Amino acid sequence: MTDPVSYSAGALLCEQAPLEEVAAQTGTPCYVYSSNAILDRFRAYDCAFGAAPHKVCYAVKANGNLSILRLLAGAGAGFDIVSGGELFRVLKAGGDPATVVFSGAGKTAEEIGYALDRRIHSFNAESLPELRLVSEIAVGRGVQARVALRVNPDVNAETHPYISTGLREHKFGIDIAEVEAVYDEASRLPNLLVEGASCHIGSQLLDASPVLEAVERMLALIDRLRGTGIPIQTLDLGGGLGISYRPGQFPPSPSAFIEQVCRLAAGRDLTLMIEPGRSIVGDAGVLLTRVLYRKRNGSKEFVIVDAAMNDLLRPSLYQAHHEILPVREAARNTITADVVGPICETGDFLARNREIADVQAGDLLAVRTAGAYGFVLSSNYNGRPRAAEVLVEGGAWRVVRQRETRADLIRGEA
Repeated sequence: MTDPVSYSAGALLCEQAPLEEVAAQTGTPCYVYSSNAILDRFRAYDCAFGAAPHKVCYAVKANGNLSILRLLAGAGAGFDIVSGGELFRVLKAGGDPATVVFSGAGKTAEEIGYALDRRIHSFNAESLPELRLVSEIAVGRGVQARVALRVNPDVNAETHPYISTGLREHKFGIDIAEVEAVYDEASRLPNLLVEGASCHIGSQLLDASPVLEAVERMLALIDRLRGTGIPIQTLDLGGGLGISYRPGQFPPSPSAFIEQVCRLAAGRDLTLMIEPGRSIVGDAGVLLTRVLYRKRNGSKEFVIVDAAMNDLLRPSLYQAHHEILPVREAARNTITADVVGPICETGDFLARNREIADVQAGDLLAVRTAGAYGFVLSSNYNGRPRAAEVLVEGGAWRVVRQRETRADLIRGEA
């Protein structure tokens, strides 16, 4: 797929929009997203299914900006949510509630009722107590609730431990060794339509083999469940395919992965569902930041910028790697430095011991692959207003979230 960020005549562009111009007009830090990249990556999933019954449900937790949700809704996406707040966002963006799947291990009674009232597609239930609560609320409202049970297939995703979700020691899902008994009880609860099976083993997967192993285990489970009279109609495979954060990383192709899944599931009369997030928006976004100071402590070099861990938490939280490029390409020497922000934490860094351009105060930098788990994880720590967000369409761009003001910091306080 085409890289949405590239140099032209020494200037870094997102699509055809000069990032220097965006920064000059919006200020920094600022998130910038490519609409064409987002749509290309969504369509790669959608088209790979061919004629097979399917739904691609974008994982809202990756990036919930209303304009991105509206863009994907217009392209035919469904949505995977993990809270009532995310459902509210999808509805405000014009998403069809009938395409919404509600996942997550800790749904509240209020959230379940809200989702039922909006007639969402289904719940991915993660425990027997949750199934009982959904049944009780559905009975009280006189409606039927479609549910799938999220199965923990005990497959090692071989990713960062914080984003691995498919083993027995994780909080997610129901152990595959125990789930058939849970299906049996769920099928006898009133006002539940137990029609689906779901799994999700982790995120930022650079090898599709563990997911395909999970698919085979899930298909065998579905065959057993159908043999007992439980009419499973959908298989939800979750998300998790990775993106290239570093040079030399080669994540799975969404289209090749989907084609393999379709071959495995062929002949079973199943609707296949998938919930990609990072692999749709991750490499579509950059975080723009301006250099404030250069500083040296002994032999240690620091580049202090105006973006911080409150803007992009991933490096501090996951020790995540993001490539950092100068917005104005120049024939300069490189330096090895820590790229750090203004927050009063030693853990406030965007990169450590990184070879980067020999930038000076006032220069602009672009932090790559920041479209997923960037703004959504941001906070007001140290009294810092959250960044603006911009959506690019060809050579045009627009602000899709205004930069917060200091007044916003105390909104709602008395």
